[in-house]
Amino acid sequence: MDSSGENLYENPESTYQNQPSNIYDTSYEETTYEEPSNLTAEYENTGRAVGRIPAPPPLPPPCPPTEERRSSSSSSSSSSSSSSSHAEEEEKEEKAEVEDWSREEEKEEEEEEKEEEEEEKIEEEVRSNELNWERRSPELRSRSSSSSSSSSSASEKEEDQKKPAPEKEDLSIILYVKAGSDGESIGNCPFSQRLFMILWLKGVVFNVTTVDLKRKPADLHNLAPGTHPPFLTFQGEVLTDVNKIEEYLEEMLAPPKYPKLAAKNRASNTAGNDIFAKFSAYVKNTRPDKNRGLEKSLNRALAKLDEYLMGPLPDEAQAGYHSGESKRKYLDGDELTLADCNLLPKLHVLKVVAKKFRNYDIPSEFTGVWRYLGNAYDRDEFTNTCAGDVEIELAYRDVAKRLGK
Repeated sequence: MDSSGENLYENPESTYQNQPSNIYDTSYEETTYEEPSNLTAEYENTGRAVGRIPAPPPLPPPCPPTEERRSSSSSSSSSSSSSSSHAEEEEKEEKAEVEDWSREEEKEEEEEEKEEEEEEKIEEEVRSNELNWERRSPELRSRSSSSSSSSSSASEKEEDQKKPAPEKEDLSIILYVKAGSDGESIGNCPFSQRLFMILWLKGVVFNVTTVDLKRKPADLHNLAPGTHPPFLTFQGEVLTDVNKIEEYLEEMLAPPKYPKLAAKNRASNTAGNDIFAKFSAYVKNTRPDKNRGLEKSLNRALAKLDEYLMGPLPDEAQAGYHSGESKRKYLDGDELTLADCNLLPKLHVLKVVAKKFRNYDIPSEFTGVWRYLGNAYDRDEFTNTCAGDVEIELAYRDVAKRLGK
């Protein structure tokens, strides 16, 4: 570096000189073109002094590591090893957490599978108790649903286990009724429907089996030989007489667990008891000259029933219905009784068959009879035990005689 205070730099190949006016004047001599190996370029600044840039000093030789460096390197290596070991520990912890989580999921899945298996077992037990149909009253359905929900909650909560368990139905009741034309559906039989309604109104769980009279199974033939449906088995005991079955069920399925279905008023049991006989004579008649008289006889029987339904019962009379009409729904009040189970199926058959084969309708002036039928058709215990109209018409196809000319 020159001793002068100017900032001058000179490159071995080119020379630059800074001027105070920041003007650069570069001069060069024109030379002929030569190969790059022999070509030298020369630049000259017009400054007062020229300084050459010294060649860069050589790199210092590598120094052996001192004790401090060794200790720092060892500490860094130990720290890196400790950090790597710490990372390994974190990985192990994460793996352990994942394994624990997967174990918990497996446990939850196993518990869910066990619950599903228990539910399937319960459903299988319910299905095994059914043969063809299982009829329950609305009260029994609500009772069973509430008991099932309480039992499930009791398994989850320990305090609920202290509550007494609901009583289990241990009765075995099977009602055998006449089958329809297809051999499976319910066929026309007012007496079968009578017992069907009684069991439903009692609220007891029972099974219904339809019996095809054309292909009666051997086991049923041995169960009640020489007997046509309906008949009933109650705890293995076979009962075949309809009236005795009614009395037996009223005695065995008694309050407080089961409702009493007997009518309070004796007149309710005999109301309309001659209607079905008048109807049978009317539809079986083949002589036109007697048709009008038989129809009048049927109307008189219906008028007698209508008068009973419109007149107040003794308890209604005491409540102030001395001169007014009764507003009750059924024969003996606002609830179905054994008297209704006997009469309603017959009235339904009368309505369907008389219309089909005699074009006969129950007279509209019998408002009590029509109100009675309308209230019955609003009850599942009646509508769900009725045979279809087609089955009723098929049953009377050979019974109802055509009128001669």
